[in-house]
Amino acid sequence: MASLKKSKVAKEQKTEKRKVPESKIKAVKELAKLIDSNSTIMFASIKGLPAKNFQKIKKSLSDRSEIKVVKKRMLSKAIEESKKENILLLKDFIKEDIAFISSNIDAFELSATLSDSKSSVKAKAGQESNIDIEVEAGPTDLPAGPAVSELGALGLQVQVKDGKIEIRNPKVIVKKGQIISEGAASVMGKLNIMPFYVGFIPLVAYDSNSKSIFTELTMDKLATIELIKSMFAKSRTFAVSLNYLSKETLSMLFAKAASHERALNSFIKLEETNSADLGEKNGQ
Repeated sequence: MASLKKSKVAKEQKTEKRKVPESKIKAVKELAKLIDSNSTIMFASIKGLPAKNFQKIKKSLSDRSEIKVVKKRMLSKAIEESKKENILLLKDFIKEDIAFISSNIDAFELSATLSDSKSSVKAKAGQESNIDIEVEAGPTDLPAGPAVSELGALGLQVQVKDGKIEIRNPKVIVKKGQIISEGAASVMGKLNIMPFYVGFIPLVAYDSNSKSIFTELTMDKLATIELIKSMFAKSRTFAVSLNYLSKETLSMLFAKAASHERALNSFIKLEETNSADLGEKNGQ
C-alpha cells in the first residue's frame, strides 16, 4: 500500500514538473490567432542575418506583417491549433534559424518585398563564395602605389593613367565554391565591391485563399540585376574587340586607341634609332 502511495505521489510530482507554463500556452494561442487571421503564412530563413539587418527589415514591414522568431515546438503547436485547411503541411518545413511571418499580402508579393529589402555586404576572407566574383575593366579611384601589386597578384592587368589605377581587362578573381583569400577580400574592399546580399530568404508559404503550400518563392531582383550587369560588361568587352562604336564602348575604344598609339610611337622610335645606328655604321 505504501509503495502505491509513493508511486502516486511520484506521478503527481512528475505531472507538476511537466506542466506547461501559462506564458507558453498564451504565446501558442497568439501564434494560432495570427495564423487564422491572416491570409499568408510564411517561413523565411534568417541564417547568418545580423541582428541589425533583421530589426531593420522587421520595422519596414511592421505596418503590413507580423514577424516573429519562435521555438520549433511552439510553432508546431500553434499550427496544430489552427483551424485552416491543409495548414498542417507547414509542420514539415519547420527548422532552425527561421522567422515566422503572418500577413495579408500575397505570398509572392511578400517574397518580392523581402527580396527588395536585402542589403549588400562586403566579402570576408575565409568565406565560401556562392557566385563567380568578377572585377570589371575600367578606371578606379585607387592611386598608383602598393595597390598595383595587390591587383597584379590576383591576375588583374592594370595600367596607371593620370595617377590612378585603371583595370585593363575584366577578370573573375573568385570562382563559385572557392574560399575567399585575404588578398581577394582586401582588393574587393579597396574597389568597393560588395558581391553578397543578406536578408530574409523565403522558404515556404501557405495561402489561405487557395489553401495551398508554395515552396518556389524566390524572386531575387538583385541577383538578376547583377547577372544583367555581368552580361553587359562581357558584351561591352566583346564589342570593343570588334571595334563596335556606341556610347557604351566609346570611352574604352579611346583607351584602346591611346594604348595602340603609345605602342606605335614606341615602335617608330625604335625603328628610327635602329636606322640611325645603321646609318652611322654605313658612314664609317
